[in-house]
Formats: sequence, structure tokens, C-alpha cells
Amino acid sequence: MNNLDFLNILLIAVGLSADCFAVALGISVSCRTLTRSQTLRLACSFGIFQTGMLFLGWLAGTTIVDFVSGFDHWLALALLTIVGGRMIHESFQEERDEEARDITRWLPVIILSVATSIDSLAVGLSFAFLVVNMVVASITIGIIAFVVTIIGLLIGQRVGQLVGKRAELAGGVILIIIGIKIVLEHTL
Repeated sequence: MNNLDFLNILLIAVGLSADCFAVALGISVSCRTLTRSQTLRLACSFGIFQTGMLFLGWLAGTTIVDFVSGFDHWLALALLTIVGGRMIHESFQEERDEEARDITRWLPVIILSVATSIDSLAVGLSFAFLVVNMVVASITIGIIAFVVTIIGLLIGQRVGQLVGKRAELAGGVILIIIGIKIVLEHTL
């Protein structure tokens, strides 16, 4: 068995958080303003789901690896396409109540959290075959996902102010592209 040191765990955490960054960027580009509460809701959810899915994958070990690996990328594509498609559709609607189109409400956040953490489940499965301190790995991956999500939200807010009215369209397209990227990475 191979031993996984902290530097490798940190590099894995940064890699896993790339989807969190991209989704946060897409969301914040489309929002006119994000409150601290919305930012924390999204960042906490992404961090918690990255941590939880990693741990669940590790617990599952070899029992479900073949089952999950066959469709995990398609599930991520479906979830990201649903949320991204909704954002694209709403971008063509007339001005409406900001709260009614809040993509940081709990249901969309949970859907996005699952979609961005499926890779974490797969990494957790692989950790079952290595010597890994799962407490350190889980906490590190969750914290990095949290921080990277906040960074993505902050950068996206600046870009959204520059892009203007069709920022929500751009955000939806970004989410769908991320889903397609995930499928291509798993099938090619």
C-alpha cells in the first residue's frame, strides 16, 4: 500500500476544488449581488459535500466502485445542465424579483454541491486502497473547497458587473460546459 502525504492531499484538494471554483464563478457572474449569507451558504455547502462525499467514497471502498464509476459523470452532467439550463432560460425573462431567481437557495445549492463533489466520491474510493489519514484528508479537502468557492464568488462578482445583463446566460453556459468537461474527462 502507498502512503499519501499531506502535500499530495493538498494537491488533490486543489484539483477537486476546480469544479467548485468554476461553478461559483458561473453563479456569481449571474448574480447582481451576493450577501455574506449567500456566499457562506454556497461555500459551506461545497466544502461539506466535498468532505462528506470523500468520506463516503472511502467508506464504500470497493463495494460500489464499479457501480458508481459507470455513470457518475453523466449524473454530474445532468445536474449541472438542469441548473445551467434554468439560468439560461431565466436570462431571457423580463426583470423579476431578485429573490425569485436566487440560485443560492437551498435546493439549487444542494444540487450543485452534489454535482461538484462526485469526483470527491471517486477519490475517496481510491483512498480505500491507500494509507491515508482520512480525518486530515477530509478536513483539508473541505477547507480548500470552501476557500476556493469564496474566491470564485468574489472574482465572478467583478466579472458579472462588467458583463451586465446577460451574465446569467454566461453563468448557465459555464455550468453546462463544466458538465460536458466532466463527461469528456471520464469517457476519453
